[in-house]
Amino acid sequence: VEFSVTVLRICRGTREGDQKPVYFCMFLIIYITIVAENIVLIGVVYFEKTLHDPMFLLLSNLAVNGLYGSTALLPALLSNLVSDSYEISLAFCQIQIYVVHTYAVTEFTILAAMSYDRYVAICYPLLYHTIMSQRVVKIIVFTWIYPMLAFLIVFIFTLRLRLCERTIDKVYCMNYLLVKLACTDTAIVNIVGLVSAALFVIPQLIMIFYSYAHILRICVLSFRESKLKALRTCTPHLFAVTNYSIGCLFEIAQSRFKMSHLSYQSKLFLSLYFLIFPPILNPTIYGLSIQVIRAKLVKLFSRKSWHVTHNVAERSVVMVHSKCVLHVAVKTEASGNKLHTNILSFHVA
Repeated sequence: VEFSVTVLRICRGTREGDQKPVYFCMFLIIYITIVAENIVLIGVVYFEKTLHDPMFLLLSNLAVNGLYGSTALLPALLSNLVSDSYEISLAFCQIQIYVVHTYAVTEFTILAAMSYDRYVAICYPLLYHTIMSQRVVKIIVFTWIYPMLAFLIVFIFTLRLRLCERTIDKVYCMNYLLVKLACTDTAIVNIVGLVSAALFVIPQLIMIFYSYAHILRICVLSFRESKLKALRTCTPHLFAVTNYSIGCLFEIAQSRFKMSHLSYQSKLFLSLYFLIFPPILNPTIYGLSIQVIRAKLVKLFSRKSWHVTHNVAERSVVMVHSKCVLHVAVKTEASGNKLHTNILSFHVA
């Protein structure tokens, strides 16, 4: 059964024709930036064998998840902006819900796994490679399988609901908004949703706080140089956790509290933050903060720049050489013609 819901009201309070091109260009640039940054980061980690450490493998998975989440949102948003209709099928809405929610849980799970990695690296530096090399594959598989299966179990309750309403006041589909469109009693679904949200967040928070509590203890007992090294190692991860947590708080605040006093642009920013800013900022944070990645990126782009300059120089030399050869050939031919004319004149005389 085809069911349509309104998912985009991007021009509320303004003239649609004036604002559509602006929003389209903005979201297109954002999506291209996300794809480019994360693919470059994944490529650097993949091709550089020195970066095949557990921390960088987890970082690559964080980049893959950023592509996964932003692709669930931005292409559909761009498609709606260029079309006259803001309707999508129920099936597509359900797929978007599944991808967006699994992205959210996977992001937090990977960040928790990365905090455990930092805990082992700082608290057990001599055993780090032994411990993590045996566990990193299992950890990566768990960070993907657990969110996919756990949310699917919860989402089955939503899929069984019969819907009567057809308007979603948001630029993308969310599970609680779809539940609100149901005709039947949704008390059980709401309880399951709240319990699952706690289960999706609390274990990861415990892991992050446990890891950093031990890291902080080690820092307090260590020398100044060791403290600075630990802080440099943990700063990118702490920034990524803080950035993502802020985005989640924005989303929770907007969905659970009355926000009618805010402008539409403000509500749009709050609702899109956790899907856009972590995938944009994470590659930048890690690319600039971690010296090994920064060095590899500088080396990669310097090498490409050298190849481009070298190719241009070679082409210039070839062109100059060709012009010189052609000039000499013309002069030789002209001299030969002159000599031939002189010989003919002598014989005639």
